[in-house]
Amino acid sequence: MTTLLEMKNVSKKYGNGTVALSDVSFSVNEGEFVSVIGPSGAGKSTLLRCINQMIQATDGEIIFDDVNVMGFKGRALRQMRTKMGMIFQNYNLVERLSVIENVLHGRLGYKSMLAGSLGLFTDDEKRQAYRLLEKLGLKEQIYRRCDQLSGGQKQRVGIARALIQNPKLMLCDEPIASLDPSSSKTIMDHLKDISDSLKITVLINLHQVDVAMNYADRIIGVSKGSIVFNGVPSELTNDNIKAIYGSDAEKLMINVEDQGRMKAAEK
Repeated sequence: MTTLLEMKNVSKKYGNGTVALSDVSFSVNEGEFVSVIGPSGAGKSTLLRCINQMIQATDGEIIFDDVNVMGFKGRALRQMRTKMGMIFQNYNLVERLSVIENVLHGRLGYKSMLAGSLGLFTDDEKRQAYRLLEKLGLKEQIYRRCDQLSGGQKQRVGIARALIQNPKLMLCDEPIASLDPSSSKTIMDHLKDISDSLKITVLINLHQVDVAMNYADRIIGVSKGSIVFNGVPSELTNDNIKAIYGSDAEKLMINVEDQGRMKAAEK
């Protein structure tokens, strides 16, 4: 397998002394579906934002597609981000614009400042946006304003916007945290299908242990900015859950050993 992303001893310390990440090291292979789990405040969002340089890590190396992207700025940063799709918990859409306009914004990284500000997109880009929205079940919503959509529909727009970048890596920051169970399943099914059918690597932050076990090829557990578990779902035990979630572990311990064995048996 080819390594797409490698984190080497990455740390993030803020000016007030808060340590968000501490000596984080792991790698992700091309086409892998990896879930990062942990309680709120564990450092999951900081981790993803350090990867795409929305936040600058304090120390370490972030090797993406064979290049150390730490400290990238300007054109190099924009080019790097075209290879990384980002999906946000709060959707991060322009609510007053239509669905297809929001999706086309995913192409801005490929545009000059002038073309981007004027919204100049090619017919091929528009056709690709249409195909993606159709694939994601949003054909009837293409020209609706985003403020008229449900949460699940907005998140699918976010997925289409990330996909139109033609990324190698999808970074998903708690994409189902604000959704009901039915919408959550729809989003996770789409992300898993994208990973399997398009061979796009997915790194997804989740709070739900059961969801991570059902969908992920591998799970990384984060607690207080450090990695305390890194393995396949069948290896995740209740002791691991305690190490990851501490005092909140009891409500999350849902026969993880049985779930892990079932996941392993499916493969």
